[in-house]
Amino acid sequence: MRSATALDGEEVLTRLVGHIYDAALDPTLWSDVLAKIGEFVGGEAGGLLAKDAISKIGTPYYHYGVEPHYVQLYASSHSKFDPVSSLSLFEVGQTVSILELEPYEEFNEGRFFREWMRPQGWVDAANAVLDKSPLSCSFLTIIRSQAQGHVDEDMRRRMSLVVPHVRRAVLIGNVIDLKRAEAATFADLLDGLSAGLFLVGGDGLIIHANAAGDEMLGSGVCLRSVRGRLTTGDNHVDKCLRESLAAANRGDGGIGIKGIAVPLPARNGEHYVAHVLPLASSGRRSVGTAYAATAAIFVRKATMESPSAPEIIARMYDLTPTELRVLLAIVEVGGIPDVAEALGVAESTVKTHVGRLFEKTGGRRQADLVKLVAGFAMPLAA
Repeated sequence: MRSATALDGEEVLTRLVGHIYDAALDPTLWSDVLAKIGEFVGGEAGGLLAKDAISKIGTPYYHYGVEPHYVQLYASSHSKFDPVSSLSLFEVGQTVSILELEPYEEFNEGRFFREWMRPQGWVDAANAVLDKSPLSCSFLTIIRSQAQGHVDEDMRRRMSLVVPHVRRAVLIGNVIDLKRAEAATFADLLDGLSAGLFLVGGDGLIIHANAAGDEMLGSGVCLRSVRGRLTTGDNHVDKCLRESLAAANRGDGGIGIKGIAVPLPARNGEHYVAHVLPLASSGRRSVGTAYAATAAIFVRKATMESPSAPEIIARMYDLTPTELRVLLAIVEVGGIPDVAEALGVAESTVKTHVGRLFEKTGGRRQADLVKLVAGFAMPLAA
């Protein structure tokens, strides 16, 4: 016979799970539900957030226990220094402490701890991936105070009881939001995009094209429709596009970052990039079902809006991981002194890497590096 304490614990968890699914139907409940989760697992603050894989910017969607000033500070600047940038490397549902994301000595010396966590009296956080793709990672975080100490085994155990339900609730909420978008005439929404959008099957059959996509097909500048299938007229590029679509059939795990972008040749000498997004994962599945499509292809001319997947740039210019990191930091942070501070290395080290970047890319100024990255705009970030 189980003890009264064990039965009480089960009752608390049952009620908490009910509250979590209530929040899936009414998002205004999330802040209160997060506070209940924090009380259950042993945390003082927390939230549901998303982290952009390219810009490293974090977006706090719902939170509790954090003062508005620090929420704004996180969203506007300090999320770039948050160690959860590497959280997407871990399995969905796994609880990960800060110590597992970054050596704690380095974390204590970094801006995020010194300027954001320490002033609020916090020392650690339990983080769990809820969903991830090549472009972003959504996660639950519950923060521990100095009095509570670092993430321990009891907190991990309690997180393991809660996280699966939070994940399902978030995915349910995503599907509901997408259904509402469909009810507001989804095709009209797509036609408002400046990028060409094609919803296609795994064999490249065009299921739907928005207004910009129809215009591209009509001009034939970089894409054509042959027997109803999307083609570029270039055998090598067509092969890359077919491989990306085949990978999209396997969902986010199949396509990976390497297959997300395909450079397109254009007859007028301009540069276009096609970005392939699987429609077989989480909430995006409902959109694909509506159109019998397995992938969405966004196509547009290179602009200054936002960088595409960095792996595409690294492959094109044969950059090492460190050189790529410095290149993106130049774009996101600024000059060499600021980059050195952000990366925690000496200015001389950054100068050495910048020199190698100039050699490999043909650039002569830092502005040239910024233009290079901007040339692979990612339309999905807009």
